[in-house]
Formats: sequence, structure tokens, C-alpha cells
Amino acid sequence: MISIPDAEAGHVYLVGAGPGDPALLTLRAAHLLKTADVILPDDLVSDEILALSSPTALIIPVGKRCGQPRITQAGIHELLLEHSSNGSSVVRLKSGDPLVFGRAAEEIAFLREHAIPFEIVPGITAAFAVAATLETPLTDRTRASKLILATAHHAAGKLSLTPSWSGAFPNEATLVIYMPGRHFEALAQDLIASGIPPTTPCTAVSKASTPNERIHTTTLATLASADVGPAPVILLIGPAIAQQTSQQPAG
Repeated sequence: MISIPDAEAGHVYLVGAGPGDPALLTLRAAHLLKTADVILPDDLVSDEILALSSPTALIIPVGKRCGQPRITQAGIHELLLEHSSNGSSVVRLKSGDPLVFGRAAEEIAFLREHAIPFEIVPGITAAFAVAATLETPLTDRTRASKLILATAHHAAGKLSLTPSWSGAFPNEATLVIYMPGRHFEALAQDLIASGIPPTTPCTAVSKASTPNERIHTTTLATLASADVGPAPVILLIGPAIAQQTSQQPAG
């Protein structure tokens, strides 16, 4: 029998909700949802996952999407301080893994600054869930010895269509782009200009691991015309997904 501690009074938990499927939550994450007093979820956290929360929990959505935040990051910090100072146990629920493009660094710094006890509970990041769905390793001994996780979404004033690296794109690498936006033509052009061949296999996955998941396979050259579906979208680019591209139907 596994013994999992309840959420503690005055503590904050930065919890990964995984890619969307409630079955992919960790046992620790699910138990914290059941025992926490306050839940602060991102917009991408599904209703099915929130339904696992205690019936008495206070749920305050704190999502920030499409440049129209419901609350500022400073506002989230204030909620963390307010409720933990009142003796409540607080789950800050983030989609995927809290340490992968989840603004965890800012919240960790704030919690440390105010001496608020906290714990980080990892979750399955979207890249790994997508690879499992596609039955495609992100690395391969013969085709991909490197894995690059990047995002085309940066802090205000630092928007970039493509991730940056030094020099040409590394050989034998799989590139995973979170939050690629909708500028696929410019994104593809910039990636090709960085040295990635236009014929490189590319897979776009919308709403990964959910009942509304959509998979579209293409190449970098034709990415601009791909019907990839609604956000959230994640892109996988590289020779390691060539086998998947040949097996999965487009659309």
C-alpha cells in the first residue's frame, strides 16, 4: 500500500497536471488535488482533472492565454502569499510539467523570497505524451542523438517566431516546439534558413492526449499549409519521426 502525504497547511505545491488526460496524472498530483484547500489552475488544465479536487476546495482559475491574461503573474504571486499565509494548502496546477515553460522560476523565486514552504511535483510534459501517442522515440541511435525543447513564445518584448541556438541547427536532432503560434509559414522559413532541410518530417499535434487530439503529418516545406487544429499545438521536427510520418495519415 502506497502512503502519500496529504497537502500541508501553509504549503504551496507547484504541480504538473500532465498533457490533459487525467489518467496520466501522477499519484502524488492526484492526492494533492484531493486534499488541498486552494487550487490555482492554468487554462489548459481540463475540467476532468479539476473534478478530482476536494468538493470543499476553492478553485481560482489563473490562466494566461493568447495575450489576454485573466490575471497577471504578480496577481498569482499575491494569491499564493495570501492563501498560504492564511494557513491554507495551495496547489498551483500547471499543464504538463511545471518546470518546462511553466513560469516556475518566477514563482519559485517569489516563494523563496517570502519564506513560503513549497514542493515541486513533476508531470508528464506534452512532448513525451505526444511521442508515446505516435509510438515514436524522440531520440534514436542512428538518427537523433539530441533532443531540443524550445518555444516560439517568449516574455513580452522578446517575441520570436523561432527558437535560437548558436550557429546552424544541430545535426541528428529532434526539435520539439511548444506554443508555436499560428505563423507557420514564417516559422518554417526561419527553420529552413537555420539549416534544417525542407524535406524534414514534421508532425503537429493539437490538444495532445485528449479526446479532441488531432495529428497532422507533413514536412517542413509544407508546414505553412497544414491544418493543425486548435491550440494548444506542439510541433515535432526531425529525422527521428520519419517512420511515424510514413505511418500516420494526415489530418
